[in-house]
Formats: sequence, C-alpha cells, structure tokens
Amino acid sequence: MTHAAITGWGKCLPPAVLSNADLATFLDTTDEWITSRTGIRERRISHVPLGELAYVASRRALAAAALEPREVELIVFGTCSHDDQVPNMASGLQCRIGAEGCAAMDLNTACTSFLYGLSTATAMIRSGVVSNALVVGAELISPFMDWTDRNVAVLFGDGAAAVVLQATERPEGVLAELLGCSGESREILRVHGMGGAYVNKGRPYGEVSWQFEGQEIFRKAVHGMSHACEAALGKAKLEPPEIDLVVPHQANLRIIEAVAKRARVPMERVYVNVQRYGNMSSATVPVALCEALEGGRIRPGSLLLTPAFGGGLSYCAQVLRWGERTHPLGSSDAELPPCDRSALEIVRDVLEAKRRPA
Repeated sequence: MTHAAITGWGKCLPPAVLSNADLATFLDTTDEWITSRTGIRERRISHVPLGELAYVASRRALAAAALEPREVELIVFGTCSHDDQVPNMASGLQCRIGAEGCAAMDLNTACTSFLYGLSTATAMIRSGVVSNALVVGAELISPFMDWTDRNVAVLFGDGAAAVVLQATERPEGVLAELLGCSGESREILRVHGMGGAYVNKGRPYGEVSWQFEGQEIFRKAVHGMSHACEAALGKAKLEPPEIDLVVPHQANLRIIEAVAKRARVPMERVYVNVQRYGNMSSATVPVALCEALEGGRIRPGSLLLTPAFGGGLSYCAQVLRWGERTHPLGSSDAELPPCDRSALEIVRDVLEAKRRPA
C-alpha cells in the first residue's frame, strides 16, 4: 500500500510581536483578562502579504525535504484569508517557487484548512494521481480583524507553515482520520464582510464585523475535536496511551485542555504554543509541528494526533506516524524583507485605513 510520508517542513512567522499590553493601549482589556481566558500572551502581525509568508515557509519545507521546486506535482494551499481568490493563492505560489505546471488548488475550511489539505494530498498520493505534494497552511488575519472588538481582536495572529509529502511504501504520514462539519452551527462563527454577499449592500470588501459566540464555539469545538480524536484512534486501532504527542489546533488554551482531558491524554503529551502566537487559523498545526520537531518533542516513529476545528463549523483529527528523519536535509536562504514598523504601528495603520472613505 502506498502512503504519504512527511519529508519536509518549514515555517514563517512575521517578526512584529503584538503583546497583550499593546492591545490594552486601544482596547478595554488587560494582560490578565486575556491570559486567564485564552492562555495567549502575544501574537504576530505581518508586514507582508500572505503570499510572501507562504513562499518563505514553502522554500524552507522544500529544502528540508531536498525536493527541487520543479519536481513538485501538487500544491494544496489552505487558507481563509486570501490575498486573491481569483486567481487562487496556490497558482501564485507555484509561479513564485518555480514549480511550473504542477496542480495547484486552494482549500478553505477555516482553521482546519491545513489538515483537510493534508488529507486531500495524502489521498491523491495513495491513489497514484501524484507522487508528492506541498501542503501549506497560511493566514493573514490582521487586515480582516475588527480591531475594535476585544472578543476577537485578542485571539488571532498571522503566520504560515508548509510540509512536503512524498510517496512511500512504509506506513508513515496519515494513518487514519475523521473529517466532519456541524454546518447547522455555522452562524456562531462568521466574518461579515468577506464575500460576494456584501458587495451590493454598501459594505466594502474587508470592512468586517465578527459574529463570534464564544461559549457556543467552545462547546462545539470541544465536542467536535473529541469526537474526531476518538474516531481517528478507533480507525487506527490505537488507544490514547499509545499516542506520543498531541499537536492540536491552537485556538485557546482552555479548549486544548478540555480536548486533552476528553481524549485521556495528559497535558505533558500535548504540544502548546498558543501563548506565543494566538490563533493563526490554518497555520497553527503546521507551525506547531515544526516547533515540536525543533524542540525534540517528535522522535523517529512517533505517533501523533492532530485535532482541530474551524469556522463552518468544521472539525477533524488525524493520526500520523512520523518517519525516521526528524532533521531537515537542507536549509533555504528565503527570508522576509525587513520590517521597519512595530506590530502596534501596523495595527494602527489598518485601523486608520478602515476609517477613510472607500
């Protein structure tokens, strides 16, 4: 049987850090209020477009796998915060990295987009459509944020990461998964102002308001992720004690703790970096995978569990087996251009731009 091993990985985090104290300069909030409710202490704000973050992460992932861009057969770009929707983000990335002619598609299931993309690319490798793929999770949330609403402004950040999948006969990569969606609850997490429904209603694209019902989201997220974990483990014929590390979507520390408890996995076997980056939507899991590798938390042959939820309300969990290599084969010289503004200055510029007449 053909499997799809993860052979390369790379992340790209913008350098500008927006702290809780920075948010308190223009929102009615405090560091204690944010940290006690979410576990988040800071997040990154990008000074470059989404495509630039994805480019750097992808170059690093390809170098780690020692795969030349011209050899890439498929790009799956997971995001809900496009620079462009027509043409798609994947085609721009294809052009930028030099992967001429490969299949290129975007996938949007909000925060689960990377993991849905991982399952999609894995299925295409298993079925022989392609022999390798570049799967990206990248988000530029800051321009679409309602920076006047503390209920959402404190939660999100920008970032990107990518992995390379390659066909193998060894049982590696995604061993089992469950993908699902509670569509009847889609209204509890909605960004008004991103889409054609608003074009003829006097609201400029990107002039957003967030419908975010926190308690209901918490309940649905914990239920969906816990159900997906149980189902994926069942399909893989594994028990929770056999999982070496849980790498969950980093939306909120309280959600992560609740899911770990229901999944019967102690927190010492759960990777958490939400305190540094906040919720980067589709980028959270691949960034966490990269950092878990850098920190020695993933070892050769490790069994991983990756639950997530997102707007829609989509949810999923994958059981992954890591391969024998936990260090990159090469490095990339791709870097972001220098940032000459603080995160707070970038956010204030966004606020000022939204106050100007269209």
